[in-house]
Amino acid sequence: MPEIKKIATRESYGNALAQLGKEYDKIVVLDADLAGATKTSIFKKAFPKRHIDCGIAECNMAGIAAGLATTGKIPFMSTFAMFAAGRAYEQVRNSIGYPQLNVKIGATHAGISVGEDGATHQCNEDMALMRTIPGMVVINPSDDIEARAAVRAAVSHQGPVYLRFGRLATPVINDHPGYAFTLGKGIVLREGKDITLIATGLCVNSALEAAKELKKENIEAKVINIHTIKPLDEELVVAAAKETGKVVTIEEHSIIGGLGSAVCDVLCEKAPTPVLKIGIQDVFGESGPAASLIQKYKLDGPGVYEQVKDWI
Repeated sequence: MPEIKKIATRESYGNALAQLGKEYDKIVVLDADLAGATKTSIFKKAFPKRHIDCGIAECNMAGIAAGLATTGKIPFMSTFAMFAAGRAYEQVRNSIGYPQLNVKIGATHAGISVGEDGATHQCNEDMALMRTIPGMVVINPSDDIEARAAVRAAVSHQGPVYLRFGRLATPVINDHPGYAFTLGKGIVLREGKDITLIATGLCVNSALEAAKELKKENIEAKVINIHTIKPLDEELVVAAAKETGKVVTIEEHSIIGGLGSAVCDVLCEKAPTPVLKIGIQDVFGESGPAASLIQKYKLDGPGVYEQVKDWI
């Protein structure tokens, strides 16, 4: 059996920026002394005059990005999710979100898979924070292919965009001719009639693995990849809920305010359905190897399968 290709979406971010830099001379990349970790160093090497290291001053970086956007540039503000969504929240809200400026936020090292850096750096609340900012688009790609496509879509979109990337190398699952990324549109990866698994980010692969195990129990699970948390593909979510009658959301994020909450908001109003939210259960993370933490918090394939089977 061939080895599964794995790439961290932060790598995809850096590579996509370098490629798009050739096509869009208005792209300017900002970083907060983390170019090596966020992989914006790839862009910096190709376009040194269009890369700005703002130092360890994320709030100031948001202000600089906002200023650049007012001159017609397409700034990508890059740092860890904890700093982009957490430390700089006020500046992102007031300087970027309020005036609806064309700033793209590249937030890497999101979620529990940051690993050894521990709870202070494992941002499991970023999508919740960004969802609350009016007009902010929130994207959480599942793999390398999707991450590159998401960055391109962000450039084409006029307005603020939050892009969530991970540190951990994850399986490439979208490397096939039929793949297409459309902002705000989910993707059905597997058909099923008994239950719907709606996943985002690295948990999309976990959902696919869980669906395979559920099939052995004669449970046919529909699997949906939701790469755009906001705007959510409400039509697809509602249709799937009506079709299967049971929904499970799976995310490497707090169960409060993220994908699960977005799905429940829609279903509560348009198609009341039993929902199980799988994610970080209102706790802080801890230091440890990324893969071990994903397993401990039951966000891997076996963990998702176990929780879904128990709930059913």
